[in-house]
Amino acid sequence: MSTDGGSLLLRETERKINLLGRLANCFTDGRRPLLVKHKLTEMLSQRIYSLALGYEDLNDHEQLRNDPLLALLSGKRELDEPLAGKSTLNRLELAGRTRRYHKIGYSAAALDRLLGDLFLESHKSAPE
Repeated sequence: MSTDGGSLLLRETERKINLLGRLANCFTDGRRPLLVKHKLTEMLSQRIYSLALGYEDLNDHEQLRNDPLLALLSGKRELDEPLAGKSTLNRLELAGRTRRYHKIGYSAAALDRLLGDLFLESHKSAPE
């Protein structure tokens, strides 16, 4: 049981346009793969879905990291494994803003292109 059941509809909508996959392609992950517990795509999904569900504070993730519905939405294969905690998600959010958290970065140009592409795709023909 969950009060966030509408999020499954949100996930199906996202899958149709592959928004999170395309967003993840705008990021670079320089972490050592053997030491990575939380994939970049899972962390992005976790943060974006939690924001869409009204959990805007990173402190919420201390409880949400054990939420099976959010794990499903985030693409976690093993639902009993915890999601990223508030400290890990904070490092993701600080990517590109400080030299301390430089292992995950993003391309501002790629993000701009993605937003433009999404806008154009949302119209049957180009707007005036």
